[in-house]
Amino acid sequence: MRVALAQVITGRDLANNLRLLEENARLAKAGGADLVVFPEAMMRAFGNSLLDIAEPLDGPWASRVRALAEELQLVIVAGMFTPGTASDSGSPRVRNTLLATGPGVETSYDKIHLFDAFGFAESDTVEAGTEPVTFDAGGLTFGLATCYDIRFPALFTANAQRGAVVNIASASWGSGPGKADQWQLLARARAVDTTTFVLACGQGDPATQGLEVKGTAPTGVGYSAVVSPFGEVLEGLEGEPGLIFYDLDPAAVDEARAKLPVLANRRDF
Repeated sequence: MRVALAQVITGRDLANNLRLLEENARLAKAGGADLVVFPEAMMRAFGNSLLDIAEPLDGPWASRVRALAEELQLVIVAGMFTPGTASDSGSPRVRNTLLATGPGVETSYDKIHLFDAFGFAESDTVEAGTEPVTFDAGGLTFGLATCYDIRFPALFTANAQRGAVVNIASASWGSGPGKADQWQLLARARAVDTTTFVLACGQGDPATQGLEVKGTAPTGVGYSAVVSPFGEVLEGLEGEPGLIFYDLDPAAVDEARAKLPVLANRRDF
């Protein structure tokens, strides 16, 4: 199964972000991809209001992504924001949602681990999800994760226990000293933890395009990568926007699990 990772940089305007998604989805299809992964916050970049643009999964933004996936016969995974329930104090919240849609696929994942770190408090406006989500496409099972989730191995293991041979991690990773290195390290570690492929797709680094970022909002560092079940970076990018492809072979997962049966050997404490 051929997959593509679209490392892009989104902004405030929903229509522009949707055009960016469509442009890259068409390029992915032209390159022979059966599935294309987009970053977290594809609907609107962090650092902008989210409450006013959150919409249900049958709303206009998601419906356009769904229609595009149907037109192209391509599975699309992309980050959006859906309405959440009010907090205990009565403040409105959204959910940080990954939509997965395309031939034979219709599901979504709400980010479980919220980014309350490095001076940013995602939980102020975002309601956490509660359940892992997997889906089947092209004869493979994929698990879903979003950004800060990549620091929590148990979610990736839970996906693998549900049959995932590929874990998708969409992100809008926060910048800072050592942060790009951590993102790359964590993607490789989660692959080895679970003997799965990891498709780590992040927002590109705005600085590479001369864009100024203000405040502490996580707006991306780049370094999207396809990682093997042994932790090898098979294809990758640096900070600039780009599109990468890889042909996933499930035999590589079988080989890894025969040589390194960490899932079979693990113990719960």
